[in-house]
Amino acid sequence: MDKEDKKIKHLEMIETVIERIGNNSFQLKGWSVTLVSIIGALSAQGSEKKFFLLAFIPLLAFWMLDAFYLQIERKYRVLYKQVLDDKITTFDMDIHDINTNDDKNIGFLRCMFAQVEGWFYLSIIGVVMTLAILIGVFH
Repeated sequence: MDKEDKKIKHLEMIETVIERIGNNSFQLKGWSVTLVSIIGALSAQGSEKKFFLLAFIPLLAFWMLDAFYLQIERKYRVLYKQVLDDKITTFDMDIHDINTNDDKNIGFLRCMFAQVEGWFYLSIIGVVMTLAILIGVFH
């Protein structure tokens, strides 16, 4: 296997990892909507209305986990560029050396409030807050 074939295989490996991370992120978003809906349905059935506020705990946890996945995905994209630029010649998949100081978009808070994450989770928080007000949680 010559150098160019190795490079292509390495890039394919990185692409596979990025794809899996993207799928995980998509599933997390689905689970967060499902869980918030279940908690909302349970609290609307006449049980303690403050129970509805528990929806914020898994929502925040899913948001943080999703931001973590986005951070990892962005690091693998940097690794992909490094392989393309021949800065990495072996089948190295280690992303721990990728520094967030080099690329500010890789920081955890940047990932948490990235458009793809922030708009999704903040809109769900808005819906949960609106529903909490409508069902009278804060009375």
